[in-house]
Amino acid sequence: MHDDHSDHGHPNYFLVFAALCGFTGLSILADVVTLPYGVKVVAVLSVATCKALCVMSWFMHLKYERAWKYVLLAPTTILALGLPLALTPDIGEHYYTPDVPQVDDYSEAVARAAEHGHHTEHPAGESSASEPK
Repeated sequence: MHDDHSDHGHPNYFLVFAALCGFTGLSILADVVTLPYGVKVVAVLSVATCKALCVMSWFMHLKYERAWKYVLLAPTTILALGLPLALTPDIGEHYYTPDVPQVDDYSEAVARAAEHGHHTEHPAGESSASEPK
């Protein structure tokens, strides 16, 4: 199940910890320094990827595993890429579109209802201007 670990020494965990601290400092620096938004996002995500690779390689000992780990990673990658692509038409394109009546201004809704001859009642119980008295 496990590879023979006699062919490699123990990793220098202090050096890995120092690298993770350095990457964290770079993330903070990229956020504090005035950069264009796109550059900032790419920088922070790149540093986060480097930190994740350090943790996976040394703390999870994946650096010393055989190549079968890639076989296990392939379906996960396919699902991770496929799920957002499959949901984009339903959620991604219409999620921020305010097409529900609750977001309309109340006075505009009353005016539209009055144009169509509908009876509307104000929240305080007062009748609208379109209602005959």
